[in-house]
Amino acid sequence: MTRRLLLALAALVPAVAFAAEPVSVDGKWQVSANIAGTASEMACTFAQKDADVTGKCEGDQGPYDITGKVDGKTVTWQLKTQYEGQTLTVIYTGTVESPDKFNGTVDVQPLSVSGDFTATRAK
Repeated sequence: MTRRLLLALAALVPAVAFAAEPVSVDGKWQVSANIAGTASEMACTFAQKDADVTGKCEGDQGPYDITGKVDGKTVTWQLKTQYEGQTLTVIYTGTVESPDKFNGTVDVQPLSVSGDFTATRAK
């Protein structure tokens, strides 16, 4: 009985390890956001190494350095910006729908303002 249980668990380990592999968001993306009724567009370039993401996003306010993570199909990244003399942290959290699209929510701290976004792979 114990041996069968161990064999069954051993058979599941590769499947669980495979399911946890992060998706790839490496490359150029067009990000369209709507935060508290204000629409914005950014061109982002993500560099992914394993689960870590770094890169730059460029929008109307200038370039922003980003840092983030990929956990399975969930992508999270953040950037810092200035608004009326205050430093804001803008956090994007999305779910990958396909190799060319993901979408999710945007949270602006410390203002507690939120919105949503869609990212599509640039051609």
